[in-house]
Amino acid sequence: MSYVFQPAPTVGVPVVGRAERFPVRRIYCVGRNYVEHAKEMGFTGREAPFFFLKPGDAAVVVEAGKEATIAYPSLTRDLHHEIELVACIGKGGKNIQAADAKKHIFGYAVGLDMTRRDLQGEMKKQGRPWCIGKGFDQSAPIGPITPAEQAGDIEQAEIWLQVNGKDRQRSNVSKLIWNIGEIIEHVSAAWELQPGDLVYTGTPEGVAAVVAGDTLHGGVAGLTDITVEVRAG
Repeated sequence: MSYVFQPAPTVGVPVVGRAERFPVRRIYCVGRNYVEHAKEMGFTGREAPFFFLKPGDAAVVVEAGKEATIAYPSLTRDLHHEIELVACIGKGGKNIQAADAKKHIFGYAVGLDMTRRDLQGEMKKQGRPWCIGKGFDQSAPIGPITPAEQAGDIEQAEIWLQVNGKDRQRSNVSKLIWNIGEIIEHVSAAWELQPGDLVYTGTPEGVAAVVAGDTLHGGVAGLTDITVEVRAG
């Protein structure tokens, strides 16, 4: 097959203990999925889960033991960090039941959902889609994927983020409002999941702004940490 120009390369995320890389297809994100984060965003209660997408090429691969850089994005003066556990889909499916979800997960990784909070907020006020606040270039850093069978008790794992060596976010995956299986069930009811899809499962409380020059270091117990520096755009 020929193309009018060369297709963009597939983003490949390293896999712990393997030479092959995980090819990224789509990025699904869950909004307000930790109780305390929902509160800090002005919401309470167990609302129905909702989702937004980022382009697959918004993923920034952070190699093990190395530091990645992302550019401070245009149009914003309020760039926020959101540390997240990422479920990486290895077997596709539609209408997957929560009890069967783990059969579809290849592994887990640490991710960041970077957010242009001021743009997101303005779009919310106007009742418009807020893709501009979430789906921008380099908005989805992700570290190496640990195969599910090597990840330990991921649903009881500590999750944390430091900025310039100081704690910003620290919680536990057990505090998800909708657990990993339930997330997969709801996502797959709306879209048919495919191998290569990434599901960012939500962020705990403590989200805040970063500026150019800041270094973000975060992790989930049992997975490979990530380090990302924000540089001037």
